[in-house]
Amino acid sequence: MPPRSWLFVPGDSETKLGKAMSTGAHAIIVDLEDAVALSAKPEARTMARDWLAAHRHHVIESRAMARWVRINAFDTGMWRDDLEVVMAGAPDGVMLPKCEGPDQIRQLSAEIYELEQRNRISVGTTRILPLVSETARSALTITAYLDEAMPRLAGLTWGAEDLSAVLGASRKRDASGAWTDAFRFIRAQCLLTAHAKSVWAIDTLHDDFKDEDGTRRAAESARADGFTGMLAIHPAQVPIINTAFAPTEAELAEAQAIVALFASNPGAGTLQYNGRMIDQPHVKMARQLLGIS
Repeated sequence: MPPRSWLFVPGDSETKLGKAMSTGAHAIIVDLEDAVALSAKPEARTMARDWLAAHRHHVIESRAMARWVRINAFDTGMWRDDLEVVMAGAPDGVMLPKCEGPDQIRQLSAEIYELEQRNRISVGTTRILPLVSETARSALTITAYLDEAMPRLAGLTWGAEDLSAVLGASRKRDASGAWTDAFRFIRAQCLLTAHAKSVWAIDTLHDDFKDEDGTRRAAESARADGFTGMLAIHPAQVPIINTAFAPTEAELAEAQAIVALFASNPGAGTLQYNGRMIDQPHVKMARQLLGIS
């Protein structure tokens, strides 16, 4: 089951890092980018490395909590320094902000490969999650991931804050609360490309963490639209996201019934269930919900 909640935690905050494992998030992203001032980045790298190493084998509720780190973007010149330090902590994955296409993924992958060997990490186990929307160029390269072989690619995610600044946009949502055209386009491209690549599709965060209803609406919409998880900027958002993405008992029961119905009718292409016709796409969705490959 892919991680549903992805929580950013500032890499230079000992207090917040200390509380990260108790938040219930399925994945922690130790942030070395936006959440850390330039002067604090060297210390943040060391703190991130130590936190990653300390929790390498930590298990909560009989499952591993994924440990990720967001490095600085390529255009800052700091990303190699970030990797050089944090890879010693053997993160499960690296988030690349402002990613401008497959070439950057390949370059990052090559650096990770060298550092895996140097730090005695199993080669190929460190995954990559690009933020594919934070510049106009990155937003226009989303479909370029389709035909590229990128074995480390774990998923695709997007964000609205940086792009709105790049565009000089005074709004991201319209009067009804819906994303405006540019952001809606990017969100759809991220979702479709992720599914076409069979990787995780992770929706962006709801930026007002005090707005519980807004977070809930955003998370429920993300799941309903086909995203596998959602970013969070505050621990208060984590249980809301986890609940929104968790299947209900009724959904699980229906999925089990659909799988069983087709299993008992192996030659059927279409069957009737509770007064409606269902076919193979319904079976596929039911199996996904049940975690059946």
